Amino acid sequence: MALRDASVVVIETARTVIRAGLGLHELLKTPSVIIQARVGLRKSSFNTNDIQSDTQSSKNGAVSSRISSLPLIAPPNASVNDYLVGTQLDDALAAGQDIAISWPFADGDVRDWTQAEAIWKYILFNQLERRRAQNESPVLLSMYPGLSRDTYERVCQLFFERFNVAGFAILERPMAQIYSTTSLSGVVVDIEYDKTDITPIYDGFIQRHACDTIRLGIRDCQNHLVHILRQTNSSLMKTLFPPESETPTEETIQETLLALVKQILEEGYVKIPSDGETAIPDDEGVTDIAAIVVAGKEKAVIESGMKKKANAKASAAEQARAREIEALDLVTIQFRDKSVTLGKERHRLCEPLFDPNSQSGIGQSEGFVSLQDAVGRALRQTDVDMRQYIWQGLLVTGDLTRHVKGIAVALQSRLSPYVAQPDLQTDVQPKSIKILYLPEYYPEYRDTGEGFAAFLGCSIVAKLTFSDTHGKNFVSKVDYSQKGPHSVIEMSPALL
Repeated sequence: MALRDASVVVIETARTVIRAGLGLHELLKTPSVIIQARVGLRKSSFNTNDIQSDTQSSKNGAVSSRISSLPLIAPPNASVNDYLVGTQLDDALAAGQDIAISWPFADGDVRDWTQAEAIWKYILFNQLERRRAQNESPVLLSMYPGLSRDTYERVCQLFFERFNVAGFAILERPMAQIYSTTSLSGVVVDIEYDKTDITPIYDGFIQRHACDTIRLGIRDCQNHLVHILRQTNSSLMKTLFPPESETPTEETIQETLLALVKQILEEGYVKIPSDGETAIPDDEGVTDIAAIVVAGKEKAVIESGMKKKANAKASAAEQARAREIEALDLVTIQFRDKSVTLGKERHRLCEPLFDPNSQSGIGQSEGFVSLQDAVGRALRQTDVDMRQYIWQGLLVTGDLTRHVKGIAVALQSRLSPYVAQPDLQTDVQPKSIKILYLPEYYPEYRDTGEGFAAFLGCSIVAKLTFSDTHGKNFVSKVDYSQKGPHSVIEMSPALL
């Protein structure tokens, strides 16, 4: 049976977020469904004594660095239909219902199969509106690398027997991410909510012995900036919590400032100062119109030109005042019906990634490793003759890169001590680090940073995989009926 591009489903399963889309188009699109990878269960529906503890989530063999602090609530008698997912869960929380939250993928593995099924079922049948009885959609699923064969086989069984998919393939997330940049070698640095995964890849193969996970993520960055705003911006605190109003609780202060930090992050008001980062020079020569059109930056170029003309006409005093304001780097935004002003302190959001000791003020730096040290340590675990090729592909991805530009440049500048070794000059000695970006010729992805790298890579692989019905890169219904769940291992060469 021929599989149509329009029916293909791509599901990217990360630790704390699920992205999905239906259909592969000539111009590959960004995910149409993005939900948090969590489920909720009304506390009235189970006995609290039956809850599985967080420490038990490591039974699957996950190493300690991968074990998440995000909760796992797993009553043994809960069924798929008992769990709230997506908008169902959001509405219940907004209504003030007493809900227990659980994150089944937070360790990178599957912590609870019933919860995993509830999430994937919600994606397929509620969000993408597939029908189980007549499901003509093949599914490409991406997951954390290095899972056991039993896990892959059980996932395959679930999708065929519970969701009745027309075909199934699995792609490890770091491979999808590196594929999205048209490269086969590099190191993928995936910054997620409470963890950062580091995966060296050489010539299309994950160097599994060198993979690492550190306990730093977006949550640490957000809490760090909350602490800074609270300690240094007294005018902000007075605006949010006027002295004449009722004294707020600690929980209210934390929740309010965290919501503010999330807003300025999502609206793109945060930059990353980096060692050795160079400014982009003004274009005083011939403008490459073709390149601008391909990149979709016509509007930005026009606005820049108009701004330059306006500045040229301004008086010396006006220009001096403009430079003074620019140096202060102030932004004023609307937050909960209030006008708040923030300064340069907002650019310190990502400090914990590069300097874990910066979190000492909130008591969270002990045992943390900086991003540059973790990447350098991972690369030292790879074979010497591979390193020069892996260093030529530094890909920094994750949700944080969708809103904050320059993280890769900041990391690149801090990694130079791991590359430059004047005393060791050989043919295999790396000489530089090259940053990987998503290609400009995917217009839907131009303004998304590298945050959707995994989904783009999955879409590319799905287009190639399911278009070749005679290939052995996915499991068809015929294959599954003949060989069972083990067929996913045979049909996925990277999993062998």
